Amino acid sequence: MSLQQELMMKLKEAMKAKDAIALESLRAIKSEILLVQTKGGASNELTKEEEIKLLQKLVKQRKDSAAIYKEQGRGDLAKPELAQIAIISQFLPEQMSEEELKKVIADIMKTVGATSIKDMGKVMGMASKQLEGKADGKAISTAVKQLLV
Repeated sequence: MSLQQELMMKLKEAMKAKDAIALESLRAIKSEILLVQTKGGASNELTKEEEIKLLQKLVKQRKDSAAIYKEQGRGDLAKPELAQIAIISQFLPEQMSEEELKKVIADIMKTVGATSIKDMGKVMGMASKQLEGKADGKAISTAVKQLLV
């Protein structure tokens, strides 16, 4: 089932359940998909990779907003953002655990021959491509720094 079909099904369920946060999150995904599709002038289907990038972007936006709200002591505004993250994350592939991530990065480091923090760019390039959709860039970067130091 494509992301759009699954999204429409979840939208109907959220409407029936009168779940305002779920509706807002799902409509944001639908809106972003339509924007990407019509941006190029052609309304073609998104590839799986494009869908994952789009969803990761939406999750990152909400994480950033929630962090800002928490910094400012506005937990009331951060709570809906965190709830939306949970809803959007349902459509993303399961994220790797920290141990799995470090194991894969250690293998990449051996392949590239990375030994110091100067080699971080090489490792990040390969890791980002290989782990796309399985881990976010911040988690990859943190793991690479820990292993290279």
